[in-house]
Parts: sequence; structure tokens; C-alpha cells
Amino acid sequence: MASNPVFFNIYKQISGGRIVVIVLLLLIAASVLFYFNQLAQKLDQREKKYATLYAESMRFFIEQDINNDCDYTFISEVVEANETIPVILVTNGKPGINVNIPEFSDSTKLASFTDKEREDLLYLKIAQMSEEHDPIEIDLGGQRAYLYYSSSLILKELKFFPYVLLATFLIFGSLAFIAYNSSRKAEQNRVWVGLAKETAHQLGTPISALLGWVEVLRSGAEFDDSIAHEMEKDISRLETITNRFSNIGSVPSMNEEDIGAMVENTAKYLEKRISTRINWFINNELEEPHLKMVNKNLFEWVIENLCKNAVDAMSAKGNLTIDILPLAKGKVAIDITDTGKGISKRNLSKVFSPGFSTKKRGWGLGLTLAKRIVETYHQGKLYVKTSEANKGTTFRIII
Repeated sequence: MASNPVFFNIYKQISGGRIVVIVLLLLIAASVLFYFNQLAQKLDQREKKYATLYAESMRFFIEQDINNDCDYTFISEVVEANETIPVILVTNGKPGINVNIPEFSDSTKLASFTDKEREDLLYLKIAQMSEEHDPIEIDLGGQRAYLYYSSSLILKELKFFPYVLLATFLIFGSLAFIAYNSSRKAEQNRVWVGLAKETAHQLGTPISALLGWVEVLRSGAEFDDSIAHEMEKDISRLETITNRFSNIGSVPSMNEEDIGAMVENTAKYLEKRISTRINWFINNELEEPHLKMVNKNLFEWVIENLCKNAVDAMSAKGNLTIDILPLAKGKVAIDITDTGKGISKRNLSKVFSPGFSTKKRGWGLGLTLAKRIVETYHQGKLYVKTSEANKGTTFRIII
């Protein structure tokens, strides 16, 4: 499959740049997660050391005689300094001293609990703490006590902070990308609109001149008037093309048209001007007349474009079938089927992209504009219904 170098060189550059940006963003995300993970591990180790120190302080208090003359000031300060790490001291299998347990911090709420409910809640907290950290064993001279603890609320929040940070960056990055993408598409649309209108403007002069030359030729006594009649048809077609380009970028006027007759007339016009080795089959199953609100110039352009693409896909030799079918809810389907080389699976998603073409000539904008005309101006759908290698392709329009 060939592709238009003018567009696809730009596309490859943009794609390459996107890959670099994505890789950089992934590296930044990995670095942020790694840094905060390391920080959380260090804080976790620090809290573990502090919990161990707290346990030793509790052991010292329990082991020492209350009348001992030892100075307890430092030990007392260590115990009282714990304002963040939840701990529960279990002695003889029974929970005792507990600190920084959120459910026990509210005295009013705690007063509403029965002794059994308090004990059950402590056992529940002990089970949760044991899953988070191994308890610290305290030797009380032949008697064993265990200090259960969990990470502080600050440390738990810190573990989620990098994900919140990355999610925030992702949201702002997505909004920035959407804004940039919309701006870029709007700029591209202005380029296409300007190009189309300038083309229409440039075509005006030679068309007027051709009409004058037809009249000059008619003035000759030996000139065959039937030739002039056919020339006028082609000049009229050029005027139609000019009108199509003029309508790009502006809201086209819609009129009720007999959709089946319009498609048939467009196909018959092309049949006389395209290779005689193409066999045309037109199957109109609509009840006549079947009126639809369309812009005739633009919609005929879509049919022409799809038919010419079909002819090119068959190398100007094969069968081209146009089926005009009624669908539910008053919709109409127009299937244009060729017996050409088909579209590969890897190219199916690209056929409507600007610049993509299987031909060496052209800008690769025909299908892009056709899709825009059908879906933006007529609120319909244009897509590849089926495609099989070396058997052909069917494009479907739903209007």
C-alpha cells in the first residue's frame, strides 16, 4: 500500500515525537513512584524503630518498682511523644494499653460501647495490625507481652500521594492535549477550507472562458452541435465541482432530493466517462421517490469519490455494484462494492486519515472529505463495511 509522502512524513515526525514524549512521561511516572516508595520505606523503618523504642519504654515502666528512685522523665517523654503511631499492648493474651486508636479517641463515642464491644474492637484492630507488621515481643522476666502497631495516618496517606499526584498530572495533561489537538485540527481545517475556496476561485475564470469558446465553436457552420452539447455537460460538471469547493468550510444548504435517483444519475454520468472495462450494476430498492434532506453537490461528490476509488482499486477492470437499500427508522444505506485488491487489516483504520492513499498521485484527502461531508454535514455514517484481499471492498453510506 502506498502512502502520500507529503502528509505521511509529517505524520511520522509527529508519531515519533509522541513516542518520545510518552517514554519520557513513563520515566517520570516511574521515577515519582520509585522516589515516594523509597521515602515510604524509610519512614516505615523509622516508625518501626520508634515503635520498638516505645515497647522498650513500656517494658521499663512495667519492670521497675513504682517506688524506685530511678528518674523516669526521659522514658515518660518517649511514651508521651507518640501521637501518631497506633499501638496496642497485649499481655497474657488480653489487650491492655492502647494509644492513637481512632475509634477510642472520641470519649463520647467510646462511652456508648459496652466492655464486650470495646474488647471485640481491640481484637479486630490487633488482627489488622498483625497483617501490617509483626508484633514486637517484650520480655517481662518470664512473662511475654506483645506490642502491636500499625503505620501512622501520615505514612498511609504518603503511600497514596504519588498516585494522586500522577492522576492530577494526567488530568491536566489530558486537558492540555485535548486543547492542543482541538487547536491543531481547527488550524488544519482552516488550511483545507482556504485551499478549497482558492481552488474554486481559480476555476471560475477558465470555466467562463470555456463557455465562451463553446459559443465560438457553435458559430461555425460545420461544427457538430452534439459535441457542443457534451462539452457543456462537462463544463456544467466543472461548475458543480467549483460549487463543491466553495461549500467546504461553510454550512451547506439542504434540500429535499430523491436520493435513489440522484445516486443513479451520478453513477450513469461516471459510467460514460470511466473505463469501458468496468461493469456497472445499480440496484435501487427504494420506493420512488425517496426524499432526503441533502446538499446535492456535496453528496454527489461523495458518490463520485467512492466510485473512482473503486475503479482505481480494480485497475480500471472489474465489477462495480451500487446497492441503494431501505433501513429501519427511515434510514437509507448506499453500498458501493468493487472487485479490487481489497484493504489490508492494518490499513483499515487509516483509510479515512488525511494523506493516506494507495495511489502515487493525489493528496489522499478524498475519503477524509467524503467522511466529513456524510457525517458532519448530513449526520450520517461512512465506513468500510467489508474488505477482503483480492476479492474487493464495500463502502457503506448511511443517510
